[in-house]
Amino acid sequence: MCSGLRSPMIDSRLKQQLTPYLFLFPAGLLLILTVFLPAGQAFLLSFARYEYDLTQLPQWVGLANFQQLWQDAIFWQTLRQTLLYLVCVVPLLTSLPLLLAILVNRKLRGMAGFRAAYYTPVIVSMVVAGLAWKYLYAETGLFNQILTGIGLTGVPWLTSPHLALFSVMAVTVWKGLGYYMVIYLAGLQGIPTELYEAAALDGSHGWRKHWDITVPLMRPYLLLVATISALSAMKVFEEVYVMTQGGPRNRSKTIVYYLYEQAFDRLEIGYACAIGLVLFLVVLGFSLINLKLSRR
Repeated sequence: MCSGLRSPMIDSRLKQQLTPYLFLFPAGLLLILTVFLPAGQAFLLSFARYEYDLTQLPQWVGLANFQQLWQDAIFWQTLRQTLLYLVCVVPLLTSLPLLLAILVNRKLRGMAGFRAAYYTPVIVSMVVAGLAWKYLYAETGLFNQILTGIGLTGVPWLTSPHLALFSVMAVTVWKGLGYYMVIYLAGLQGIPTELYEAAALDGSHGWRKHWDITVPLMRPYLLLVATISALSAMKVFEEVYVMTQGGPRNRSKTIVYYLYEQAFDRLEIGYACAIGLVLFLVVLGFSLINLKLSRR
């Protein structure tokens, strides 16, 4: 009799325990098929090589791809340039959107229009933005026409080995300003105005109140933006592909573009997977550092 009373209760508890997993199952299955399974296949291919063509089965070569990677001067060059991209872009995308968010957080007439204008580059396709900036950077583009009009000589923005990468960085910063501004704006609107009023009584006025109040309270958002922008900088591809295609002399080539080049231009799938594995480890390292900082 007791067992008969317990069975409905056990079935009810079992249903309650299984219900969340049933809801998660479709998304989990999709993740397995589109993310984890291809990632596992790429991991195995990083230890293999296609000897003849892609119609044949890959041959297991062990660490040969990584030995080739260690001796590949272009790989190390692209890795250095990717880290340079990271060092230059992340501080700008962490600080400038915060200043922009502080400006548009004011209750002034027409401020909603400014917010929309600053966010417009975010919704523009990177291909479209890259082509537009490529024309602006051209030898007879708008920038050089302005320089020529004031009596200066034109600048080889995309054809100079020393300027090409920095010209691409400018496009990344321009396109990301509005996106990170919205993140900061959400954090700013959560800061009570009473804190600024109390700081004003202590003599904190103008931009100093933001240094005393805004920056300390916005540290979680600063860390979030720094992490997202760092991961995006490590994986930059579209700007390089549309504007320079890695030139001139590989000086604007990033590690993701080099991976694409090996995989789809030279059909070195195993070698490209080895590059991808190295990139994954680098990104994982940044993620662990972020996790440690966020806990602090």
